[in-house]
Amino acid sequence: MAGLTLSHLYKRYDNSGKKKKIKNDFAVKDLNLECAQGEFLALLGPSGCGKTTTLRMIAGLEDITDGDIYIGGTRVNDLDPKDRHIGLAFEDYAMYPPLTVYGNIAFNLRAKKVPKDEIDRRVREIAPLMQVEDLLDKMPVKLSGGQKQRVNIARAIIRRPELLLMDEPLSHLDGKARQAMRVEIKRLINEIKCTTVYVTHDQLEAMSLADRIAIINFGVLQQVGTPAEVYDDPANEFVASFIGEPPMNIMETTIVSQDGHFFFTFENSDLKIQVPERYYGVVSDGFRCKMGVRPMDLLIGGPDSKGTPEKIATFENLGDERRIGIRVGSTLMMLITEDEKRYKSGDVIRLEVRGEKTHLFDLETGDRIREK
Repeated sequence: MAGLTLSHLYKRYDNSGKKKKIKNDFAVKDLNLECAQGEFLALLGPSGCGKTTTLRMIAGLEDITDGDIYIGGTRVNDLDPKDRHIGLAFEDYAMYPPLTVYGNIAFNLRAKKVPKDEIDRRVREIAPLMQVEDLLDKMPVKLSGGQKQRVNIARAIIRRPELLLMDEPLSHLDGKARQAMRVEIKRLINEIKCTTVYVTHDQLEAMSLADRIAIINFGVLQQVGTPAEVYDDPANEFVASFIGEPPMNIMETTIVSQDGHFFFTFENSDLKIQVPERYYGVVSDGFRCKMGVRPMDLLIGGPDSKGTPEKIATFENLGDERRIGIRVGSTLMMLITEDEKRYKSGDVIRLEVRGEKTHLFDLETGDRIREK
C-alpha cells in the first residue's frame, strides 16, 4: 500500500464550443489533499462537485489541467493507468457477460499474463474475503446487485493495488443491500489494509466508513477531518448543513443585549436563545449572522422548564426517534426526541436549547465565526 498526495490540482473542461460560457469552469480548483498509507479517505459532496473527476485524475482516466499527483512518493501525472498500481471499483459493475464470476475476477490477471496456477490461487484467496466463493461458476446474469458489486470489488483488489479507488460503489443498491455492503466494505478494508479513496454523495456512508472525510463543493475543498471533527466542528455553513441527518438547523438571527447578556432573536418569532459567553468577544447588540444548532441539541422541557413555549408544526414518528418541526419565522426548525409521547400539530412544548452547541456563520460568506 502507498500514500497519496494531491498538490494544487486543477481540472478545467474546454467549453469553448458551448453557446453559453460557464463562469466558473473549474471542475476541480487548487485541491491539496493527502491520504496517509493505509488510510480510508472519503471524498464527499453533492452531485457535480468534482469528487469523481478527482478520482478519475488519480486513476489516470482524466487529464490534469495543472498540479501534481503522487502515489507512494512517485509523481504519476504522465503514467498510464495500468502503471499506477491502483485498483478501481466503479458504480457501474461493468462485468463481462460471457464470463463466469471466476473469469471476471481473473480477467485482469490473465490480461497481464500471470501464470494460470497463480491466478487460481489468488482467485481462491480473494473469493472468501468477498463472500463469493459459492458464486465462482455462476454467470453475471444470475447475480443480484450486491453480488455483482462484491465481484466488482474482488476484481479490483485481486491485483493487490497500492491504492484502491472506489467510485459510488453502492449507488445501485437498495437501502437494505447498501447497509449490508457498507459493513462488508468496512470488514474488507480492515482485512486487506489497503489505502483507499472512496467517492460518495451519501454522508452516512462517509461517516460510517472513513477514517477521514474530505468535503468538496463546486470543485473546492471545504474541510478535511475525522467524522467527529466535520460533524462537531464544521468549517462553514455548507459543511454544517451537508453533514448530519436531519441536517443542522441554520437560521438568520439578530443578537440583542438584555440585562448584561446576549440573546439570539429571530424575525417574526418570540424565540430567544442565550448566546454562549465564549462568543461575547465577537458579537454585539444588533449583530446579524446565522445561528446553527443540530436537531438533537434541541430539547423538550419538563413541567418546570423555563424554555420558550412553542407550537408544534409537524410530528413524525420513526420508531426509534421522533422528529418535531417548530415554525420559527419562515424557517421550520427540526428537533429530535426519544420521548415516547405522541404529539400532534398544534401541541405546545417548552423548547430548550443547548446553547453551548450552537454555531455562528457569516451572513455573506457562510464561514464559521469562531470565538476569540
